[in-house]
Amino acid sequence: MYPCYPAYDYTSYPSGLYYDYRYFRQNESHQLVRDLVRAINGEYSAVECYGRLADMAPNQAVRDQILEIQQDERNHLQAFTAIYRRLTGRQPAPEISGECPDTYREGIRFAFRDEQETVDFYLEVADRARDPSIQEVFRRAAADEQNHAVWFLYFLVQS
Repeated sequence: MYPCYPAYDYTSYPSGLYYDYRYFRQNESHQLVRDLVRAINGEYSAVECYGRLADMAPNQAVRDQILEIQQDERNHLQAFTAIYRRLTGRQPAPEISGECPDTYREGIRFAFRDEQETVDFYLEVADRARDPSIQEVFRRAAADEQNHAVWFLYFLVQS
């Protein structure tokens, strides 16, 4: 517990983190949980789709870069899942949130657009979040997504 804040009701989670439920207003926390579900589903879908894209890659260098992007998406998924568990006390049940195209070129085009849209979404979530650690996770993920978009645009131009 934090002795300088004796009036706060901190709840402990198995991870050892403490979260003060009063830190968020109820509507803000509900919106954040909805945003986290969307982010988790998006990252889960990207991990699946990028595995398929890597298998269709025209050469090993492109395949390796797509697999590196896929690993970033796994890292985002883990970070968002940890925040979700911290806020809700539950494990999320990710769902695929879109169909991955069947061809390499269409898959790369889809990934580029999705990464660009995700950058905007993550920055909006970061701006709405009140917890600085949550803001940082979403801002870092947005920066990664922008980098991914650049790679997918490069692959699109090369194909």
